[in-house]
Amino acid sequence: MKLPADSLIDRRKITHYLLVRRDMDDKSGFLRLAGYEPQHAARLEADIRDLLKFDAWPVEVTEYAEKFAIYGTLTGPNGRQLRVRSIWARLHTTGEVRFVTLYPASS
Repeated sequence: MKLPADSLIDRRKITHYLLVRRDMDDKSGFLRLAGYEPQHAARLEADIRDLLKFDAWPVEVTEYAEKFAIYGTLTGPNGRQLRVRSIWARLHTTGEVRFVTLYPASS
């Protein structure tokens, strides 16, 4: 199944989470391999949105949302490709679909 192309991606997920070095659950180092730096926030957001063209797979249902995974490849500013697993949630209360996070995809 496909998730809506207009699914919500909160810019703060990019600028205050994915591209910021964190002591736990850091994703910035992984993204930096492809050249994504804080000044590339708009590019990363667009590249994540581009993943919505791929099929979404159900992952879990919680009290608040149904979660899905979309696997794909991000091609960063330096041309390097990263295989990723992105997580999206469809809220039970509104039906709105939101980007949650991404991880390196297992080979």
